[in-house]
Amino acid sequence: MAIKDRDALLKECEISTTTDPIESSGGKYSFWTKRDKIKWTSCLFFGTATLYSARTIMPVCIVSISKEMGWDKTESGTVLSGFFWGYTMTQFLGGYLSDRVGGDVVLPIAACLWSLMCFWTPQLVYLSTNHHNSLYIMVVSRVLLGIFQGFHYPGITSLISRKVSQQERSFTYSIISSGSQFGTLLVGCVGSLLTEYYGWSVPFYAIGVCGLSWMLFIRYVLIARQQKTISLSLNEAQLLENKQNAPEKTSVPWVVLFTKPAFWSLLVGHYCENNAFYILMSWMPTYFHENFPTAKSWVFNVVPWMISIPSTVGSGWLADNMISKGYSVTFVRKTMQTVTFCGTAFFLFLISYVKSYEGCLICMAMAIACCGFHHSGISVNPQDIAPKHAGSVFGLMNMAGAIPGFIGVYIAGHVLEVTKSWNAVFGQTAVVCLFGWVVYTLFGTGKKII
Repeated sequence: MAIKDRDALLKECEISTTTDPIESSGGKYSFWTKRDKIKWTSCLFFGTATLYSARTIMPVCIVSISKEMGWDKTESGTVLSGFFWGYTMTQFLGGYLSDRVGGDVVLPIAACLWSLMCFWTPQLVYLSTNHHNSLYIMVVSRVLLGIFQGFHYPGITSLISRKVSQQERSFTYSIISSGSQFGTLLVGCVGSLLTEYYGWSVPFYAIGVCGLSWMLFIRYVLIARQQKTISLSLNEAQLLENKQNAPEKTSVPWVVLFTKPAFWSLLVGHYCENNAFYILMSWMPTYFHENFPTAKSWVFNVVPWMISIPSTVGSGWLADNMISKGYSVTFVRKTMQTVTFCGTAFFLFLISYVKSYEGCLICMAMAIACCGFHHSGISVNPQDIAPKHAGSVFGLMNMAGAIPGFIGVYIAGHVLEVTKSWNAVFGQTAVVCLFGWVVYTLFGTGKKII
């Protein structure tokens, strides 16, 4: 086939061969065309929303479940933190597999598993009438949910690093990541209403069905249609393009990576930000239930996440706009993280001095909104420093970031049980944020290091 004919077929199938592709030992990775990027970004947005719905329905329902099961705050904290024990286990594996076989292969399989786990959770908790046994079963179900969900973000990171140019990654990733706030918002609104009127088990069933539906769509509609289009339109050109788009098979130079302060600043910064985010996500409903018992749950479970969506997407647009105007990637990433850490710490300190319900709601909403800037900073940074191994690097980084999910959330519950002080929890969380800001500001970078 002539080169001219091959290029015409590639153009017809909308497979981009320009736009600053990533060099690799096997050739070049072509980026998504504009239409492909819109389809994939939209699909991954809704997948992330469903994933976070499955993750955050437990904090929304924990008050009702604890009352029914007779759990105290330490036991409730154990259930909430159980998710992150499992979530930590599969971060690196998810990144490794995504880099080897492709994120589009890993994501549907993982979605099938975590959707089924969410769907069957209400049935599992009733397997035993014994107080301790039901607690153990619920903890195990949360651990398994975390194990299966641990593949999601590394898969997305690996996929974006290969299919989106550096100048557009922040905005693309922030849109996809804003699905987490959208899913949490839906759970806070719809989930709260379903729990109030139909019982806490109904939201679990609904989310499980949504997750399975998304898995079927991405596997048998989006991916299958794309593969069919290429196979019907390309012959020789297809073989060349498949070779160019094959996931990188070279091993990650971990020894070199571990000697770089910039990599360690990623781990520390991601840990510190996630510590704040997971504590707020897990304990915010309980905080408002205890301090403002007459407040409507669908309000304080919705407003903070409603504000965080535009902050997350807006930070992505701002980051890409700054890069396109000539600001260094390092400067942009550190700017986003300054807003994240300092903004979150400020509002967590402030909430200790605010007494009104409206004031506390505003402080909580602004703290979570500041967390949204993290998706344009450290969260996308592995794609800057290790574009060929972004999935593996992100997996390791997110494994460190998942640790506060079970340590921080559990400790917060224990502190509340012993001291009855929310100010102590918010104060120490703010200090951890400031520590992460100092470390990343000193050692972080947006330059490629491996």
